[in-house]
Amino acid sequence: MHNIELAVFDMAGTVVNEKNVVYKTLQKAINKKGYDLSLNFVLEHGAGKEKHQAIKDILAVVNADKEEPSEPIFEDFKQLLDKAYETLEVTSFDGVGQLLADLRSRNIKIALNTGYNTKIAQLLLQKIHWKKGEQYDALVTADDVSEGRPHPAMIEKAMELLEVTDASMVLKAGDSIIDIEEGKNAKCGVTVGVTTGAHTSQQLRSANPTYVLDSLSELLDFLKV
Repeated sequence: MHNIELAVFDMAGTVVNEKNVVYKTLQKAINKKGYDLSLNFVLEHGAGKEKHQAIKDILAVVNADKEEPSEPIFEDFKQLLDKAYETLEVTSFDGVGQLLADLRSRNIKIALNTGYNTKIAQLLLQKIHWKKGEQYDALVTADDVSEGRPHPAMIEKAMELLEVTDASMVLKAGDSIIDIEEGKNAKCGVTVGVTTGAHTSQQLRSANPTYVLDSLSELLDFLKV
């Protein structure tokens, strides 16, 4: 059982169901350069990261003997994503809204963090009608820090914003291995992997989180709140 003051949730694939459109768009932008990468490959090597860094890391894996410029792919990705989001229907995962309400009713602060930039993150929140002070208390994006995941900078920023000083009282939950690594690097007391997004249960367990859940709605069963 755990006492938690702050819960930090990744967005897409964890609390927000955007049907992997970002990674499908990332896959499309890279493959336009002549590659034939599967979505699973893109998720394996890019999930959870700031998206330009994700492109760099994916290219580094497939181009061990040459260098492919990442900037043109990233610029194309942003344009493709803008088009994809124009008509995209976005929801929160079942039970997540109630979970956040239950946590906040127990004086647990809620932060959202993401490898997306602020523009994309705010667009997702608008589409699911979430507002600061209602569903969450702070939003930290890749734009807000100089170091991306798995560096703990985003969690540390959330702690600073919400005046939480003891990392052992912080929970980090996400759908990718890099989310779990981020939580461990921040010395969070609890790290949670959820199988609703990028990585499978087996992949998540390889990072040794405190828990792996099939649904975030199960989370209260594991917390002393």
